[in-house]
Amino acid sequence: MTKIHEPRRFGPGWPIRSASAGPDPTTALPSALTSPRAYSWYLGAAFSLFWVYSTIPDIVRHSNSALESTAGITLVVIFSLCFLAAAPVAWTLSTRGRLVVCGAIFAFTLVFTPWLGAGTVGLWTYPGVMIGMCVFSWTFTMTAIGALTVVALMVRTLTQPWSDALLIQPVIILSISLMMAAFARTIAVINELRATQTELEAVTAERERSRVARDIHDILGHSLTVITVKSELAARLMDADPQRARSEIEDVETIARGALADVRATVSGVRGTTASGELAAARGALAAAGVEAELPSSTDTVAAEHRELVGWVIREGVTNVVRHAGASRCRIHLSENRVTIDDDGRGPSAAIEVGSASSTGLRGLRERVESAGGSLHIGSGALGGFTLTATLPATATSPADNEGERP
Repeated sequence: MTKIHEPRRFGPGWPIRSASAGPDPTTALPSALTSPRAYSWYLGAAFSLFWVYSTIPDIVRHSNSALESTAGITLVVIFSLCFLAAAPVAWTLSTRGRLVVCGAIFAFTLVFTPWLGAGTVGLWTYPGVMIGMCVFSWTFTMTAIGALTVVALMVRTLTQPWSDALLIQPVIILSISLMMAAFARTIAVINELRATQTELEAVTAERERSRVARDIHDILGHSLTVITVKSELAARLMDADPQRARSEIEDVETIARGALADVRATVSGVRGTTASGELAAARGALAAAGVEAELPSSTDTVAAEHRELVGWVIREGVTNVVRHAGASRCRIHLSENRVTIDDDGRGPSAAIEVGSASSTGLRGLRERVESAGGSLHIGSGALGGFTLTATLPATATSPADNEGERP
């Protein structure tokens, strides 16, 4: 089986989302700690741990025994591992969980106070970075990092004589923390855009599937109805009028080939439907079904931009007349902003049943008309049967200005 590889995307791929958006739905513990995206975080974060390991000489120097030195070094290793795991864990948690992670990292730095004293402030860059990586609101992020910086400055000034060197560690805490906060937000926005793109792709694919399904239904519903009617007529004429029966069979073959071509064109998205073409097809379908047809002689009254839509209305309306109405008369009327198809058949209650092919076709036609800005109405008509009326959207140009189509 061929393995499909996702194309490489910009950025480290960390599953960062804003705290308000909640955890990333594609990650969960404990797999979040062993995912490739977590490994990319480990690689970058490991380089930042040099500051932690630079405290080992101080820890050894201030230890009173080998046991204390070993304990201090062990705590350095544990702190390093906790910091590496903190971000992947936080990204799977909500706002409250992320606050706990940040608080835990800060509290862990205080464990080194017996060895480092005020020098513990040098480790506060790590909780500052974690605050930034958790992508809280900008207000909270700025407040928390600012407070951490101010407290670090206060600790330094209260424990050592004043000098410009006292500003170094607070400035490092502030600058690195804000830099990582901005970096994390950038990644979060990229992830959000990718999620939106994926969602749009899914919606587009679903719309395309619906379009193809609707078009195929409209095409095959009409063509198969005509094929059925002409086949039945040919069967009745087989003995009485063989020449006419042969002509009807030839028409069946032509219609079948045309339907196959229409299906192929629909799948490829290049099929064209015209009012004049559907009007000509309607004349043949109604004649084959023995239905008297009252059709307009041209489609000049229809604006050019609406003639494809009118073609779909005529196709679906005539298909329902032939298939369901049991009518002996059908009338199609075209105006500048309306298409009306009447028959003298059984009426709307008999023609439309929930879940039937007719209701499915009319539902698809309604979606097509409304998506173009028009409206579709069904009910009892002037001829006593079923009526289908499609109101077309207003046009900027008059139909008289357009070149007419004739069936």
